[in-house]
Amino acid sequence: MTGIEILLLTAFGGVLFTCFTGRISSSLRNIAAVILSIVLVVLVALLYDKNGETVFYRGFFGIPMVLRINTLSWFFAIAISTLGCLSVIFSLGYMRDRKNTSFYYSMLLLVNSAMLGVVFSGDMFSFFIFWEIMSWSTFLLISYNRGPAVGAGLKYIIMSIIGSMAMLAGIISLYTVYGTLNIADLSHLVLSSSTPGHQIFLLIIFGFAFGIKNAVVPLHTWLPDVYTEAPSPFSAVIAGMLTRMGVYGFLLIIYVILGAARSLHTGTIPGFNHILAWLGAITIVIPTFIAMLQNDAKRLLAWSGIGQGGYMILGIAFGTNLGVAGGIFHTLNHAIYIVLLFMSVAAVQYRTGGVRDLNSLGGLIKKMPVAFFGALIGICGLIGVPLTNGFVSKWMIFKTLITGGAPFLAFAALIGSWGTILAAYKLLHNMFLGQLPERFSNTRQSPFSMKLPMIVLSFTILLFGILPGLPLKVINNIVVSFGFGSLDVSLWGIVSETGMLNTINLFAVILAGLAVVWLFFRIGARAVPVNQSDNYAAGAAVPGDRYNYTVKFYDPLTRTISPYLRDIIDSLYQKIAVFTGCVCNGIRKIYTGYIGNYIMYIVLFVSLIIIVQMVWSPW
Repeated sequence: MTGIEILLLTAFGGVLFTCFTGRISSSLRNIAAVILSIVLVVLVALLYDKNGETVFYRGFFGIPMVLRINTLSWFFAIAISTLGCLSVIFSLGYMRDRKNTSFYYSMLLLVNSAMLGVVFSGDMFSFFIFWEIMSWSTFLLISYNRGPAVGAGLKYIIMSIIGSMAMLAGIISLYTVYGTLNIADLSHLVLSSSTPGHQIFLLIIFGFAFGIKNAVVPLHTWLPDVYTEAPSPFSAVIAGMLTRMGVYGFLLIIYVILGAARSLHTGTIPGFNHILAWLGAITIVIPTFIAMLQNDAKRLLAWSGIGQGGYMILGIAFGTNLGVAGGIFHTLNHAIYIVLLFMSVAAVQYRTGGVRDLNSLGGLIKKMPVAFFGALIGICGLIGVPLTNGFVSKWMIFKTLITGGAPFLAFAALIGSWGTILAAYKLLHNMFLGQLPERFSNTRQSPFSMKLPMIVLSFTILLFGILPGLPLKVINNIVVSFGFGSLDVSLWGIVSETGMLNTINLFAVILAGLAVVWLFFRIGARAVPVNQSDNYAAGAAVPGDRYNYTVKFYDPLTRTISPYLRDIIDSLYQKIAVFTGCVCNGIRKIYTGYIGNYIMYIVLFVSLIIIVQMVWSPW
């Protein structure tokens, strides 16, 4: 039995074991879930730098089901297992005293196991099976809180089914044309014998499926409701890696199966990549500014996540070694800081009795310093502040666009950064700064099981921002495997013909600047503490139930631009759904259950056939 088989057997077997132990003891179940998650991280780590494939089942209509490991699959697997492990640990505190928690942990582990199955699939049939397990278990867990969560889950699964049917059509097409679904075989056959027409068909049909999962505009409408209504630790999982299975899918179809890096002699793939890049730019701009208008903390992060997905698609679609590496790196970076941000929001939500309204919070910095620090570091990564991981990947994408002669795409990415600053500042400011509402005066810090993952993720953001070469060396191997030239990667940055990124020098300059600022405040007058209610805004006292008058400081902008930032795509889908329901209800009335009506239908159909024959008869 190979290492991948042991890994997946442990993952899926652990789901059943966790479900079983939940019937015995909740404490035993929690221990089992945590141990299983840690074991999966270790097993994936042991597979580093391994390559190969194995057939694990041959009996399905003669189609062999294959598991495959390479640098790309390992890279996504280590992110899935690590972030999944931290989410399980975080859930120990957050899900305490909730009902039906055995179901929650079982589904959470099943989603993580299915994602591992997706990235380790060596054939498109296994890929599809694991993809469906991932989608349906996600639907069940989204609906965990009932009420509006069920509606969000239904929207997700309907969109997922549409994407899955598109994917299935592509898989059938591949098998019909090439007689195999093995990814390694397809990568050679498609490159050597496919026609431009078939290539563009595959790009569109798989692009539709993966675009839905990655929430590329206009296929994004499921995401805001899902992120908002799902249990917060699972929202972190969805935002961190499950949505980014779409990125993995794009890499698989464009650079592995179709070999875009080695087939630039045709105009098909570059043309599709150009369209995909512009969709990525649109995905950056519009959702980012919609995020700024949100008052629900999780909904704000949801729209921000859609926008950040645009950066990944933009880098990957641009089709250069630096751009693809930047897109992959940003996928990892976003997963780390968005999980951290969702955990910070969840910690506040846990200690404030479920409050997510940004206009009802404030002043929690002293009550929940770990959550504040996590939110601060996460937001710095989201924005792309130097010395955070997000800065490096965005620098790579921006440099790709500028040196690649795409000023409009670069400007779209820059506008997205401006919008991200406005939205992220609102999140941090309205939750942790300003005046603390009286009803939160006794708020305590979150449990250790919730603080530990936030500390680990905060450290990782800074580590990959100061020493980006740690993940970039792996990413460079992925890019080379696609057929691109190798990047000149060092532990502290990247060297290119037009300049270099050296994070160590950057770290030294920023550290010196911070020392000057600290010295300035040190020699200045000491701060005089006052009661938090003893402050004024524009000459008037601040009301006790609001932390300051700027609680709605985006309202003028909201009134100005909100009519133009409505999600018209979602409205269109709603109208299509209503129309489809009316048509189905009309068709349903045909089936009356009365046999006389069915005989009449047959007579009318036969009569219609006879009339058509008489009209079109050549005699």
